[in-house]
Amino acid sequence: TAERARALGIPISTLAEYPRLDLVVDGADEVDPDLNLIKGLGRAMLREKIVEIHADYFVVVADESKLVPRLGRGPLPVDIVPFGMEMHIRWLNTLGCRAELRLEEDGSPVVTDNGNLMALCWFPEGIRDVYALARTLAERPGIAEHGLFLEMADEVVVAGAEGIRVIRREG
Repeated sequence: TAERARALGIPISTLAEYPRLDLVVDGADEVDPDLNLIKGLGRAMLREKIVEIHADYFVVVADESKLVPRLGRGPLPVDIVPFGMEMHIRWLNTLGCRAELRLEEDGSPVVTDNGNLMALCWFPEGIRDVYALARTLAERPGIAEHGLFLEMADEVVVAGAEGIRVIRREG
């Protein structure tokens, strides 16, 4: 994105220069009825979360296939530090999910934007309590970040067969 912006003459800045952002627009892998999200399958969950916590208003753009009744229909990405990777995966498997290291087509581990590794966690019935899981993951040494973006989105713009609709966070 940065390369394309530079090629078009769009200036690039940093959060250090602009620590408060009026608006952030991004996609999501899943959106639940409370506008909680799973994000990060594109390898940038930690950086995306850092940017999005600095936004005064966060808009998600998604197609209707991303709307789910409960988060966890697909995998939850978890950003893990390389040191002790096997132990992190083993521990993740104790959380009621099937966890494994995400691999590239050549069999090498997927590396996130921050140089960590990515685990994918599948929950057979979806994630029962996203808040409890987020706390558990955040408290574990070696887990750099997770793909649960809770109470962060202000609105979701949904494209579907019937057209475009906007869902806004209540409150």
